[in-house]
Amino acid sequence: QVHLAESGGALVPPGGSLKLSCVESGSTEILVMGWYREAPGKQRELVATMGGGRTSYGDSVRGRFTIDRDWSKETVYLQMNNLKPEDTAVYFCYADTTSGSIYWGQGTQVTVSS
Repeated sequence: QVHLAESGGALVPPGGSLKLSCVESGSTEILVMGWYREAPGKQRELVATMGGGRTSYGDSVRGRFTIDRDWSKETVYLQMNNLKPEDTAVYFCYADTTSGSIYWGQGTQVTVSS
């Protein structure tokens, strides 16, 4: 059973930076890891994913957010810079395995407000 544990969510002012972390445990077959987010009243949307030789970003975060993985620590990071109020959301860690199973973390709240 794959377990994803996110951390790093916080309240930050506009223009600030934040780094999220997600530690994976329970699988050696992770193909893709990444982040999605869900704002109140909106559908869950892609933030960034990495794996299978590809890195993908959502249009609204490209150029401001950077995803990275540390294979030795089974951890994926999301560095978020120049945060905007519209980045306020619950951020979910995501993992896709080689067998096609998808897993989600519990989510971590990011609030951008002055």
